[in-house]
Amino acid sequence: MAEETRKLNILVLNCGSSSLKYQLINMEEKKVLAKGICERIGINDSQIKHTPIGKEAVIIKGDMPDHKNAVQYVIDALVSKEHGVIDSMDAINAVGHRIVHGGEEFASSTVITDEVIEAVKTCSDLAPLHNPANLIGIDACKQIMPNIPMVGVFDTAFHQTMPKKSYLYALPYAYYRKYKLRRYGFHGTSHKYVAYRAAEFLNRDIKDMKIVVCHLGNGASVCAVDGGKSVDTSMGLTPLEGLVMGTRSGDIDPAILQFLAEKENKTLEEVTSVLNKESGVLGISEISSDFRDLENAIAQGDKKAALTMNVFCYRVAKYVGAYAAAMNGIDAVVFTAGLGENNGAVRSEICSYLTFLGVNVDEEANKCRSIERDFSHEDARVRTLVIPTDEEMMIARETAKLL
Repeated sequence: MAEETRKLNILVLNCGSSSLKYQLINMEEKKVLAKGICERIGINDSQIKHTPIGKEAVIIKGDMPDHKNAVQYVIDALVSKEHGVIDSMDAINAVGHRIVHGGEEFASSTVITDEVIEAVKTCSDLAPLHNPANLIGIDACKQIMPNIPMVGVFDTAFHQTMPKKSYLYALPYAYYRKYKLRRYGFHGTSHKYVAYRAAEFLNRDIKDMKIVVCHLGNGASVCAVDGGKSVDTSMGLTPLEGLVMGTRSGDIDPAILQFLAEKENKTLEEVTSVLNKESGVLGISEISSDFRDLENAIAQGDKKAALTMNVFCYRVAKYVGAYAAAMNGIDAVVFTAGLGENNGAVRSEICSYLTFLGVNVDEEANKCRSIERDFSHEDARVRTLVIPTDEEMMIARETAKLL
């Protein structure tokens, strides 16, 4: 055990309101040592599912009234004689925290200080469901392991290279001055990892490449990466803008909010909830927000499920085409996340709109799931790839870089 974990072990934490996902990564070998999730924090029947890599997962039940207790369960699991992977907490060199919204304050990952924590708090009104939970996780680690350095890695940071023409809304400029009302984008950690890995995979210098990354899952976004920098992305002030998603509407006419509020006798908050939780592929299909359920329904001849998938693919293709124009060229289209990595039919349909750009798919090569692959036809001018995302490894890299 001591040899395997000798140096630079990064504990990556992703805190939700009642959950805590974690991975312990040895950066010497770029190897995950253990991963898991604490569930039902602050609720009855709390438990941790802990998986030492190469071994069976174990379920540990226990009382987790708050995130401090959850972090302690994670440490105890990692150092356990039965299913641990390190000898003591001293073998953890740093903690990398996923933080959803950094506003304009953070254009890169940063070592967490009291000043950083205060700045993240000021962004909480932009991500009220996420940032407070992220801060709770940071506070828990400060209490449990006060002497271990921590780094914040922001979902929004990668997109801070977007120019003003990309991120400004056509609203009175005073709202931007007063409230920083603008497009921020999300999934930045994933987009960065996938774009850079795609360049490595193709043995190209990312500084010479124009890449469109399609992060397609229940939450979905597209990002234009020019020379290794995000220049545009489909999500906006919140993750509601952009693509059709599992339960989110994506782009709509803003006047729809008032229309529905009046017709359905709903408050603005209730209509916004419909757009976030009852729309997207769930809303159109009236079947499910899970694309796998849609696939099954399509296989059984359900026309509305097929229409829903057509709408989704069409919207993604429109964004890819727009970003090819925004960058004045395109070298690769890269698919990632649950749907992007595993659904060849969706990739094929999206690419069918892009032949004018030089996209040409090898359908046999496209029959793949969750592996790195170039599924372009040999004469394609634009490469099409599957690159599984690894946000935890990206967070670990960012953390190690700052140590």
